[in-house]
Amino acid sequence: MTHQDTIVALATPSGAGAIAVIRLSGPNAIAIASGMFQSVVGKELAKQKTHTVHLGHIMDDQRVIDEVLATIFKNPNSYTGEDVVELSCHGSAYIQQEIIQLSLRKGCRMATAGEFTLRAFLNGKMDLSQAEAVADLIASDSAASHQLAIQQMRGGFSNEIQKLREELLNFASLIELELDFAEEDVEFANRDDFQQLITRITQVLKRLIDSFATGNVLKNGIPVAIVGQPNVGKSTLLNALLNEERAIVSDIAGTTRDTIEDEIVIGGIGFRFIDTAGIRETKDVIESLGIQKTFQKMEQSQVVVILHEAKELLAKTSELTIEIEKIKNRFPQKPIVVIANKVDTLSETETLRLRSVSQTDIQLLSAKTGQGVEQLKSTLLDFVNTGALRNNETIVTNTRHYDALLKALEEIDKVQQGIDSGLSGDLLAIDIRQALYYFGEITGEITNDDLLGNIFANFCIGK
Repeated sequence: MTHQDTIVALATPSGAGAIAVIRLSGPNAIAIASGMFQSVVGKELAKQKTHTVHLGHIMDDQRVIDEVLATIFKNPNSYTGEDVVELSCHGSAYIQQEIIQLSLRKGCRMATAGEFTLRAFLNGKMDLSQAEAVADLIASDSAASHQLAIQQMRGGFSNEIQKLREELLNFASLIELELDFAEEDVEFANRDDFQQLITRITQVLKRLIDSFATGNVLKNGIPVAIVGQPNVGKSTLLNALLNEERAIVSDIAGTTRDTIEDEIVIGGIGFRFIDTAGIRETKDVIESLGIQKTFQKMEQSQVVVILHEAKELLAKTSELTIEIEKIKNRFPQKPIVVIANKVDTLSETETLRLRSVSQTDIQLLSAKTGQGVEQLKSTLLDFVNTGALRNNETIVTNTRHYDALLKALEEIDKVQQGIDSGLSGDLLAIDIRQALYYFGEITGEITNDDLLGNIFANFCIGK
């Protein structure tokens, strides 16, 4: 297998549809496509201009496979930087396979996962972080994750890293030049300017590292655990939030024996709600395992929603308040939302009494009628730091980038310690080179086949 081969793959989802797009890329893409394409007006595909679309038939000798549109992109002005032909055919699975098989017989090979984007990276059409953002863009399922992927694909993150790397590289060159004139004791790199650069790099790295906490939840969705005693309406609330009958609802306590998860988008942000088993003392082995899993999901969640039945809350206010405090003490860093459910069963007097008891600490809600559900959604949105997103700031979402940033910061800290200790330029240069290495890992200046294999293996075949 070589990147000089001409590759082919289905670029649209597999299965039947209105149309499908089959993509060819490589040095012989136009020649191979031309050999099986017959224009309706007699044009030879290989002689047509780049970025043009042509109507014709895909022919296997004298047999017509399909009527298609052939779009030509000539290097270097294509997605991969190579010659590319995209064949838009009818979406029959049979037609798709016939055209792909014919392409293979004409000299193509099947593309591997992410190989089109890998070639775009290798041909300098995008750096590595931008290539990874392509996969994030395809997987985005909310406005927030889409915006993060678009920003990174357009180079927002890599431009910031590249600028820091270039400045640091310039100083590294000057410091290493000093080593060639060690006997003359000359100083090419101004130490005050160098100190200012290291301070600025440290600040930027810390900001990017801190942004990962926000970026990770915006990209993957914010997990919210719905907890409470059996039969308080957790499953009903999940169904109300999702607007569908996702969880089994029953008057029998302990119906939910395992966690049930589903996702919705609120205000452009993905939330993953987890309906957990009711927390109580039980001798049922299966239910006990479910309760253990409840505490595990609370540990993993970003937000915990505690449900109590409104009448129970009125009758046992002090007792339930102690339970709530126990959960808050167990998870002191997590936002906790306390809800009095089934307020539709209260009389007007009881509702007023509950409001006076709970004040603003407890939200009143009826999962059955939908009362208070929108207010809960607004409360959850308030917990999300969308300020950086709105201001179009760079937000790190990729674990690989996060790890490289941590290692780069560690090396920059060593450089700072060296400056403070008055270390010689040759010793400073060692740590600077290592920091440059981690910067290069993010954008792809420093890479290896194993790293590329791991990254692009997660792509779909036609991308």
